[in-house]
Amino acid sequence: MQIDAANGWLNGIHLCPSAHFNARPDATDISLLVIHNISLPPGQFGTGCVHEFFSGTLDSTADAYFAEIADLRVSAHFLIERDGRITQFVSCLDRAWHAGQSSFAGRDDCNDYSLGIELEGTDEQSFTDLQYASLVTLTRTLQQAFPLISRSRITGHEHIAPGRKTDPGPCFDWARYLDQLTDTALTDGSCK
Repeated sequence: MQIDAANGWLNGIHLCPSAHFNARPDATDISLLVIHNISLPPGQFGTGCVHEFFSGTLDSTADAYFAEIADLRVSAHFLIERDGRITQFVSCLDRAWHAGQSSFAGRDDCNDYSLGIELEGTDEQSFTDLQYASLVTLTRTLQQAFPLISRSRITGHEHIAPGRKTDPGPCFDWARYLDQLTDTALTDGSCK
């Protein structure tokens, strides 16, 4: 897996371009990685509905919840499904609409300078081994391409939008993920 520096798209993964993005104020200022979770319908996996939601093709009549989110225009740079499959929706060089009202280290508007990775999941369920493996590989690839994304500049949606967002949630094993990034011992998550 490698990023094409000219266009910001990764090779070797599934691409599903979204229209829900705009230009970054400064494309050289990619310095934050934000981890999220999502499932559509809520709590259901492998439906393909997240792809439809991010690409603006979600059928609002297919589920009662979809009517509530039909007017939202959101995206993320990447989605990692339960089986570890990675999909890219927005070029890394562009501003995906994943963080909303947010702040990191005293700086607002995280979408301006961050990359967003969605994990298919919920706050209440553990993520899969395949997701952690793909997340670590993807993170390393992103850090290599964007060296301002240090370990201390990897965060959760819940941390940049406290009180408004809760993801990736208590079942995301930060220690396991960060340990794998640095090739140190792994820990088990507390959620089953």
